[in-house]
Amino acid sequence: MADINPNHTIYVNNLNEKVKRDELKRSLHMIFAQYGEIIQLMSFRKERMRGQAHIVFKEVSSASNALRALQGFPFYGKPMRIQYAREDSDVIARAKGSYVEKRAKTTARAAKKPYEKPKNGEKRPEGEEKEKETTTENEGPGLPNNILFCSNIPDGTDPDQIQHIFGQFPGLREVRWMPNTKDFAFVEYESEDMSEPARQALDNFRITPSHQIKVKFATK
Repeated sequence: MADINPNHTIYVNNLNEKVKRDELKRSLHMIFAQYGEIIQLMSFRKERMRGQAHIVFKEVSSASNALRALQGFPFYGKPMRIQYAREDSDVIARAKGSYVEKRAKTTARAAKKPYEKPKNGEKRPEGEEKEKETTTENEGPGLPNNILFCSNIPDGTDPDQIQHIFGQFPGLREVRWMPNTKDFAFVEYESEDMSEPARQALDNFRITPSHQIKVKFATK
């Protein structure tokens, strides 16, 4: 929404309510972590709050990149709707020194056991006022490992075509698709040394005359 300033937390709704909560959180983390470090991910059990999630990034620029890139992205058969959250999450509010105790109680009631990535030390957020629309600093290939994340797969693509494309490179173990969607896939190779050539060759590969797939290292 136009009246909400960019901040560390994005609000995602229109999520498929039939997907189990733990699976939903894992899948959301896999997708959104491509845009920067996630320090907290919350989804909710209460019926009136199902189909919603809050994702807290370490950097405001990461939240902005994710919002722009994934707005309307088909996820389990439904397009995601994303906006900035109206308030800072508790973990960010503590870092800023603006944390209010009653907010912690409200959050605790609304979300049980939110996903939190282990922290080596919490730093005060900096540079929020320097956010620029064209920031892309966290859109790199990710940390090298043996699993690739393939996204931007066009509608109607035959799964065998993806298998064939990645199978041209030695060491392919399997291509894993998320249930109820063929918009993205995880491609596993026997080793990091075998996945890297595939990533370099197939990132921005033109799978149709007008469509390019995106290939990055998956976040483990």
